[in-house]
Amino acid sequence: MFSSSIVDAAIRSCGRKVSGAGRGGNPRTQWWTLEVRDAIKLKKESYRAWLARGTPEAAEAYRQAKRTIAMVVSEAKTRVWEEFGEAMEKDYRTASGKFWQTVRHLRRGKQLSANTVYGGGGELLVSTGDIVGRWKEYFKDLLNPTDMPSIEEPEAEDSEVDSFITQAEVTEVVQQLLGGKAPGVDEIRPEYLKSLAVVGLSWLACLCNIAWQSGTVPLDWVTGVVIPLFKKGDRTMCSNYSGITLLSLSGKVYSRVLERRVRPLVEPRIQEEQCGF
Repeated sequence: MFSSSIVDAAIRSCGRKVSGAGRGGNPRTQWWTLEVRDAIKLKKESYRAWLARGTPEAAEAYRQAKRTIAMVVSEAKTRVWEEFGEAMEKDYRTASGKFWQTVRHLRRGKQLSANTVYGGGGELLVSTGDIVGRWKEYFKDLLNPTDMPSIEEPEAEDSEVDSFITQAEVTEVVQQLLGGKAPGVDEIRPEYLKSLAVVGLSWLACLCNIAWQSGTVPLDWVTGVVIPLFKKGDRTMCSNYSGITLLSLSGKVYSRVLERRVRPLVEPRIQEEQCGF
């Protein structure tokens, strides 16, 4: 309820944009010009005329329109690439930073994802269900090792760690969230939480206290969205990908509040040789 209310309010206020979805109309490419648009319009009109009349003259007009649009598009693309090349040469000589920034952008570009992957037994998987199952199996084994070291339960101590989580603690953690980060499964972005008024922050603090007192957290807080990122090598091998996990920002706020409480108690007990690298 808390998550859906925040997301709904954000959508009502700001709207929603679906990445990669188009509404039709002109493609937004540099080679798209008025000349290209008019040539495509003429081709469509010629096609409709051919369907309506069915005469040899109409068919020939349609074929001519297709040849024209192919030539116009080819010339437009060639011109754009030539201009791009000239601009890159100029940047290489006078603005090397901009040049290499463009190169890195082009390298990232559109990276084709593998439509197939190899299973654990070395067989090539092609169906969507098998591929999804393989990714699930791979990350489950990777993120859940069996040789975990045993952890001794600490003795209970009376301290402020057991006190209720205050709204001030939650507010301080929320204000430290970095903007522009991807949301978790609940679709709550850092900007949503940072825009909350006193009432919204009080509800978040209330949720944190419920989780703290009950020992359980909302399902969204412990559900991660694993994104495989290609490193190098064969794209059909799951081992050539590293995964990042997108977690709920509300859950991160709760974790950060607990971490801030525990740190002053734990740090004095850690010896210098126990520091990690």
